[in-house]
Amino acid sequence: MPELPEVETVRRGLERLVVEKEIRSVQVGVPKMIVTGAEEFTIFLLGQVIQSVGRRGKYLLFYLTDFVLISHLRMEGKYLLFPDAVPDNKHFHVFFKLTDGSTLVYQDVRKFGTMELLKESELELYFEKRKLGPEPTEDDFALAPFQEKLSKSKKPIKPLLLEQGLVVGLGNIYVDEALWASCIHPSRSAMSLNNEESEGLRQEIIRILQLGIEKGGATIRTYRNALGMDGTMQDYLQVYGKTGEPCARCGTPIEKFKLGGRGTHFCPQCQVEK
Repeated sequence: MPELPEVETVRRGLERLVVEKEIRSVQVGVPKMIVTGAEEFTIFLLGQVIQSVGRRGKYLLFYLTDFVLISHLRMEGKYLLFPDAVPDNKHFHVFFKLTDGSTLVYQDVRKFGTMELLKESELELYFEKRKLGPEPTEDDFALAPFQEKLSKSKKPIKPLLLEQGLVVGLGNIYVDEALWASCIHPSRSAMSLNNEESEGLRQEIIRILQLGIEKGGATIRTYRNALGMDGTMQDYLQVYGKTGEPCARCGTPIEKFKLGGRGTHFCPQCQVEK
């Protein structure tokens, strides 16, 4: 599943490709993807101009003349822009024909992605209901609230970070990386972390997600950005996907186990379960 760096990279690509373009028509091949109703979706989007492309956590936000289109890529979602003819592909499901003759296509092999059309005034309540945490930046991701929430949870730290309530944008890859960088075992209860450990974890979350953005995300399985290019963050991963390889810090072979149904990578020497 694309995590924050991948979604941010897609956002930046889309901003270069479609901002200031007007939607001439919309075709929806899989109506269930349109949470707010496919028929209304195709009607309300006519004549709308894409004014900017934003992001909140892993959600893409297309700011239009009168609406905001919220898109979640889920497991396999991608956006492709074709300047003229669109090739046949059974995985192309939503087509935004633009007045300049180009077509923005949403591709999704598993059909798990979703789109919703809201008024901008409804956005705050929309995300409040989803209980999203702060963005992983120095300004937004404050230490004190993070430590307070950790101190109240008996959950293992990895599944808790994946819930998006402490901080947004982390998925399986970047949680494993942040916990390895912080020398914290993924199974430790959140409340067992002391202040020094939680502060270090916060810093590593910010650093690693920003590095992921800088490197254009990680190209693992089928991810590509909106410009059709691979990310390179996979070349900088220290623990994810490294089962059996020596830890870059101590040389101990990396191990993998299941935690909360997710494959989890860690170093048994550097990340001791206390």
